[in-house]
Amino acid sequence: MKVIKERGQPKPFLKWAGGKTQLLNVLATKLPESILSHLYIERYVEPFVGSGAMFFFLKRHFKVNESYLIDSNPELILAFRVVQKDPETLIQALQDLEKTYFCLSEKKRSEFFYHIRNQYNVQRYHLDYHRYNKNWITRASWLIFLNKTCYNGLFRLNRKGEFNVPFGRYKKPVICDEETLQESSRALQDTEIICSDFSLSASYIEKGTLVYFDPPYRPLNSTSNFTSYSREGFSEADQKRLAQFFREMDKRGAYLIQSNSDPKNEDPEDNFFDDLYKGFVIERVPAKRFINCDATRRGEINELIIRNYGAS
Repeated sequence: MKVIKERGQPKPFLKWAGGKTQLLNVLATKLPESILSHLYIERYVEPFVGSGAMFFFLKRHFKVNESYLIDSNPELILAFRVVQKDPETLIQALQDLEKTYFCLSEKKRSEFFYHIRNQYNVQRYHLDYHRYNKNWITRASWLIFLNKTCYNGLFRLNRKGEFNVPFGRYKKPVICDEETLQESSRALQDTEIICSDFSLSASYIEKGTLVYFDPPYRPLNSTSNFTSYSREGFSEADQKRLAQFFREMDKRGAYLIQSNSDPKNEDPEDNFFDDLYKGFVIERVPAKRFINCDATRRGEINELIIRNYGAS
């Protein structure tokens, strides 16, 4: 494998449950040999973009000719489009929030957090999510503010579609990371950002396309269900639908790689993914569990990397 040189420093501008930062170097070694040897990706598709950790990693280390980022979460897609189109105005809005926040006592910071959270939840009823407008910038700034000051950096919606994560009580959170936003914006230029179910990505997948699937993980147990990134969630039936889609895209000759939870961490007899992806390469790699309400359950576990190429 060639030494991969950095091409700028874009990285996620959001904290994200299930973000792939800790697995990126492992995932990189699992890329197709033709990509590793040339450090070039003709077309990249990510049907569950999340924080975009994998996308930004690839943009740092590879020449990526075409990119298509897709997610069913309209709030996430809105934020990505704002960072892409107007980082300067977004930075100014975040600097204003940051200045206000740091002038407050801890008690007042909590009150300010819940005030912004309430405004954020109310605004969605009056927002045009389909046409870019100045209200998008305010909404993106509120989302980033809440993400950086809420508990554990979670994005979680209740059944009403309301953001309901509580205040995080961090001493000095980085609310406006200007350099990261600028670098992220540069990386997102000439990238198509789409709000849709993962199945729409079929429109962009052809022979030789690199596709990275990072769906909301199947919960390992009743205390680890962090799939509520949208009102609809991501059910076991959706996991099965994704497996069928994976097989369909395999027939097109695309390079497919997926990460997911390993149910064998909890139940050695649980063959859910082994059965769903029978015939493909399934590897178990160590990863750290950072988000769990029980601190004793945080630590190293296995995660799955599934791909349709390369048996080693």
